[in-house]
Amino acid sequence: MIENLGGQPEGAGGWYERICYGDDGQASSGFGGPVWVPGGPPVISPEVLAQQARSKLVLPKVVIELNPPGPQLRYLPVWLALEAGSWRTESATASVPGVSVTATAQPVRVRWSMGDGTPAINCAGPGTQWTPGFDPESPSPDCGHTYQTPGTFTVTATVEWTVSWAGAGQTGTVPGLTTTGQVEAQVQESRTLINR
Repeated sequence: MIENLGGQPEGAGGWYERICYGDDGQASSGFGGPVWVPGGPPVISPEVLAQQARSKLVLPKVVIELNPPGPQLRYLPVWLALEAGSWRTESATASVPGVSVTATAQPVRVRWSMGDGTPAINCAGPGTQWTPGFDPESPSPDCGHTYQTPGTFTVTATVEWTVSWAGAGQTGTVPGLTTTGQVEAQVQESRTLINR
């Protein structure tokens, strides 16, 4: 490969390839191929390593839980919640000799689309899971919705993450991330039982 590049230049140095990171954390390369940089290795800024660390983050799958479980009933509150594993802090590290930077993603908000044409619901946390013993007519204390019509609706939860970084004696932030999950909600007509 060195022969294809015109031979090894004289003196100390190394071949490097330019890589750029977009706001989505994806890396792109191929900017003219490898380039010879004479002397010692180039200094990599912590900000560049922060973008690399961000691209390595593996965020948890968004798993939705509609409560009470099973088909929902028209006019009865639905408690919206994420499975516990969907809401946790994640970190990743990028390093070069002498410098290491860790990016940390933290969930901050969930945007719920209920699929019935109503405005999106923004919740500051993962929601509260309904458990047996709660009054089924009571609304969720922090994140819920009440369907007005029966049918099958696609519920979408989008988790928004902030991403901060620390390393080389510095700190900062990089563009945030989002993850999304979906589930089908079966909403049935509630029936009134009359005892005589």
